[in-house]
Amino acid sequence: MTQQIAFQGEPGAYSHQACQQARPDMQVIACRTFEDAIEAVRQGHAQLAMLPVENSIYGRVADIHHLLPQSGLHIVDEVFVRVCINLLALPGSQLSQIRTAMSHSVLLGQCRTFLARHSIQRRIGPDTAGSARRVAELAKPELAALASDLAGEIYGLESLATNIEDHPNNTTRFLIMGPEANHERRGASQMITTFVFQVRNIPAALYKAMGGFATNGVNMTKLESYMVDGNFAATQFYADIEGHPDDAPVRRALEELEYFTTMLRILGVYPSDEQRYSRRGTHLRDTD
Repeated sequence: MTQQIAFQGEPGAYSHQACQQARPDMQVIACRTFEDAIEAVRQGHAQLAMLPVENSIYGRVADIHHLLPQSGLHIVDEVFVRVCINLLALPGSQLSQIRTAMSHSVLLGQCRTFLARHSIQRRIGPDTAGSARRVAELAKPELAALASDLAGEIYGLESLATNIEDHPNNTTRFLIMGPEANHERRGASQMITTFVFQVRNIPAALYKAMGGFATNGVNMTKLESYMVDGNFAATQFYADIEGHPDDAPVRRALEELEYFTTMLRILGVYPSDEQRYSRRGTHLRDTD
């Protein structure tokens, strides 16, 4: 029986591309929201969910950090997907004919130079793949979509220009979520441990909590804070570190962290994607 992986968006979305890249043998399930993708796994309709967590240009994906701790799922892998943006139009269309490009507002903002050079107006669409579908439905030769080449294949559009994004290293990091944790795996590359925590209400609690990682030589690659339940006094932190909880330095650092926290929850222990270290010059920003 073919296993299934759920993603948010329409067929042809970059999340769909991530599923094909990381789990080519699995059948995809397109979901309306991130919550629906998570629920598909919780209800057993899918074995995995593919969720975008951050982009190298626009930072973290809104809502994901709030959803992950409450999802009941565990991170089992990460995937880095190069966001290659294409100008897609009806078969036989010429670039000189295009007057308007439709896409998600984020993608429109990532192609300002190309669109300005060709005097193409921007039009906000439902999302990237949905815009490609809409262009195919409207069948107007002067209208194009900004989307993946996969979207072009699905909706029968031709690519008039490829890799038109302003930033050539535009990359999105995805997390693959599953219903069960597996801390026994040891990947060929560096292991990553992701966790959330809340510090105790004492002076310099965060400083003291982080000290254990420094003194034990554990590299923290990501640390973000966000409010919990709209309460300005309740701050939760999301962190990625290099290493496995069974590694002695990581174990000591987590033990010290736990002393200064009121809550500590490991969300996943998984092998790093090989592209994580091949993209050392493309840092994923930790801002909204």
